Amino acid sequence: MACHEIAALRLGMMEVLGIDDPGEKQHELEELGTAANEAGPLKSLMESGNLEQMLRFYSISLSDLQEKVAKTPADDAKLPYYKTLLVLTKKVEQDLQTQLDNLKRLYQDLDEIHHYVHEIYPA
Repeated sequence: MACHEIAALRLGMMEVLGIDDPGEKQHELEELGTAANEAGPLKSLMESGNLEQMLRFYSISLSDLQEKVAKTPADDAKLPYYKTLLVLTKKVEQDLQTQLDNLKRLYQDLDEIHHYVHEIYPA
C-alpha cells in the first residue's frame, strides 16, 4: 500500500529534479507493479511536472490510502503495519510541504535582495 505512494513519489521527484537513474527507476516501477499503469493519483504523482503538482497528487494518494486502511478489518494482522505506514506517509507529506515553502521563500528572497542591490547601485 504505502510503498506504492513512496515509490510513486520517488519517481515524481526523479522527474522534477532531473535525476536520470535507470536502475532506481526500474526498482520503483517494480515496487508499483501494475499500479504504475493505472489512471489515478499514483500515476499522476509519478508524472508530476512540478513540486506543487507533486505535493497535490501525493496528498490525494494519501487520502486514498487512508480510505483503504479505514476499510481494513480490525482483525487483519496487517492493520498495525498499515497504520504505521499512514504515519510515515503523513510525515513525508509534511516534509514535502516544508521543502516547497522553503523554496518559495528563497524565490521571494532572491527578488528582495535583487531590488536591494539596485537600491545600492542604481541602474
